[in-house]
Amino acid sequence: MISDFIGWIFALFVVDPLHAQIQEQVERARLPAAIVSQSQACLTSQGPQLIKRAADDYGWAAATVVSMAIGHTSPAELLDARDPQCATLIGVLKGADGDA
Repeated sequence: MISDFIGWIFALFVVDPLHAQIQEQVERARLPAAIVSQSQACLTSQGPQLIKRAADDYGWAAATVVSMAIGHTSPAELLDARDPQCATLIGVLKGADGDA
């Protein structure tokens, strides 16, 4: 029960904003359809994994929420760089962080 609640809070404060930020970056960069499709596939696979990790490790979840809120952790750091669907998205996000 507590794990479900932690997962929900994590989704609300990390995964949903991550999805919104990625969508914004994709639209701003006017990326090709193939990259947009890869980005959506990345979020589809990574979102549930992040929520599960948060539900299993409350300390990591709390630290990640705070770190994201203060801007210490970028969304790109939460995605698995080994996932080929995420590699391009991570590059786009890191490029956007460098432009800011």
